[in-house]
Amino acid sequence: MEKVKKIARGLISLGLPFSAAAIGSYFTTPAVKGWYQDINKLSFSPPDWLFAPVWTILFLLMGIAFYIVWSNRKKDKERRVAITLFIIQLILNAFWSILFFGIPNFAAAFVEIVILWIFIILTMIAFKRVSKRAYYLLIPYLLWVSFAMVLNLGLWLINPNL
Repeated sequence: MEKVKKIARGLISLGLPFSAAAIGSYFTTPAVKGWYQDINKLSFSPPDWLFAPVWTILFLLMGIAFYIVWSNRKKDKERRVAITLFIIQLILNAFWSILFFGIPNFAAAFVEIVILWIFIILTMIAFKRVSKRAYYLLIPYLLWVSFAMVLNLGLWLINPNL
């Protein structure tokens, strides 16, 4: 029975971040093939094909980190805080795609990604209190969102109508 619980926890742990990915992709994919092709881009904007594999790896790392934290029964209070923050930042992650690609509103998306960035840091702090391994697994995510924040700001500045 314990093995079944571990498998279920693992599937849910991966399913949560990949659900956020699916929501984001629903809004991102049509935009990348549509209006996004015609906007002014920054000189350091990565090629469009790079985003899907990078995000896939990041969502996988998030899922593994979440599994580690969720499975730790020794620090129940810290674990509950970490889980709550993780879910909030996942919602914010999906919401950014809606603002940036779905609407699109670069100014609102920038404000939202700053809030997301703060919640990623809060999640990392909470994860570190439960497991340093889980904390380290979120570092690439923080770095990528930091880069995305710079891109968002830059695109907003050179495409002020979006």
